[in-house]
Amino acid sequence: MAEAVDRGINYFDVAPSYGNAEERLGPALAPHRGKVFLACKTGQRGGAEAEKELENSLKLMQTDHFDLYQLHAITKIAEDVEWVFQPGGVMERLVKAREAGKIRFLGFSAHSEEAARAAMERFAFDTILFPFNFSTWVNGRFGPGVLELAREHKMGVLALKAMALQQWPQGLKEEDRKWRKAWYEPLEKEADVELALRYTLHLPVTAALPPGHWELFRIAVDLAAAGRLKEPLRESERERLIALAKGKPIFEKPKA
Repeated sequence: MAEAVDRGINYFDVAPSYGNAEERLGPALAPHRGKVFLACKTGQRGGAEAEKELENSLKLMQTDHFDLYQLHAITKIAEDVEWVFQPGGVMERLVKAREAGKIRFLGFSAHSEEAARAAMERFAFDTILFPFNFSTWVNGRFGPGVLELAREHKMGVLALKAMALQQWPQGLKEEDRKWRKAWYEPLEKEADVELALRYTLHLPVTAALPPGHWELFRIAVDLAAAGRLKEPLRESERERLIALAKGKPIFEKPKA
């Protein structure tokens, strides 16, 4: 944590569903809390349950507020979007928490274009956390429309999965995966990571989150520190990156 802050990382994102992340990150973050933008999430779909989860996350993270609090994994319109906007539901509770100073900004994360669009039309969210990745963008046609709508709504755009390559090969057991914290196969070669991050960071996004392995995270930080993520891709580099995207993208637009 200290190394990340010292190297200029100022956006941190955590959630109760990330194993023991809150228990570990809270004490490590405490000395640096005033220097960082801290985001958290709730996967609850009931108002009372979401309020309880927010209070527990504040306690574990040793803070009196979150800079950003997000509805986690908005996936289906009926089961997620419509449900959180029920009278007395999650959104009413989170708006009250924002009024009480426990939350500065409200956002959501999504892996569904349809659900993301529906959420943006229902509420003036401050941010969207969504996969913006070279393979899903080029091969899966997944992402461009969501980014365009988020920009129209003047939202902060947080990019997930910038370093994702493809789905793990079918039949590969979880215990045999090299990177067990990633449910997808991440890029790991420095040159490939550089191309993928430059692709995503030169879309109109606010920030990008590397995978949850420190070894991979450090590659991204080292590239940024060396100034190697500042330039957009040249055409030859774009062609090299697209050539990597031969496997099945982690997300793709459903076929009509």
